[in-house]
Amino acid sequence: MSELTETLMRKIHALEQELEAEFAKQRAGLRFGLERGKVLFEAEVARRHRQLRRSLGPYLLNANPLFVLSAPVIYSLIIPFALIDLWVSIYQAVCFRVYGIPQVERRRYMVFDRAGLPYLNALEKLNCAYCSYANGVIAYIREVGARTEQYWCPIKHARRVLGAHPRYGAFADYGDGENYQAHLRRQRQDLNAPPPDGAT
Repeated sequence: MSELTETLMRKIHALEQELEAEFAKQRAGLRFGLERGKVLFEAEVARRHRQLRRSLGPYLLNANPLFVLSAPVIYSLIIPFALIDLWVSIYQAVCFRVYGIPQVERRRYMVFDRAGLPYLNALEKLNCAYCSYANGVIAYIREVGARTEQYWCPIKHARRVLGAHPRYGAFADYGDGENYQAHLRRQRQDLNAPPPDGAT
């Protein structure tokens, strides 16, 4: 990897940290805190949130009929999501141990804190839990896939990859056969180091 590439990657990482710091400032302005992993709003904010909650009956009566009809299609995806979640967990439990790849901590990708928002009704909370699970599974699987790729084939593609995982930038350049074996050994060693974005 060239010095310019490494510099750009460091800048991107610094910008991601700066963005997260900005998000933290915005969260601070919403007047809530965390206590033992549970989100707690100030009393006045929580009271106002309860006033903003739309009752379930009117919420359903005012729903677009096409939204209601499409709901079973959306929720049917829980089956493949649960199956792939289970299968990938088995895969990494078996294969990662064999190859000496550190396992991905699945729980770090499963965040279900929206259920504590008082301005959401029961159906909205269910929808949020579903989205949290689906996107958590996708992120978890992405990291399992990224570690697998880093171990077996850490080579960049010839063409641009949309949405490449954070480990991809350190992969060997496409066509660099002279340095590939040394790079492969380094990439396998680097699996024991934290990834660029701190994902676990």
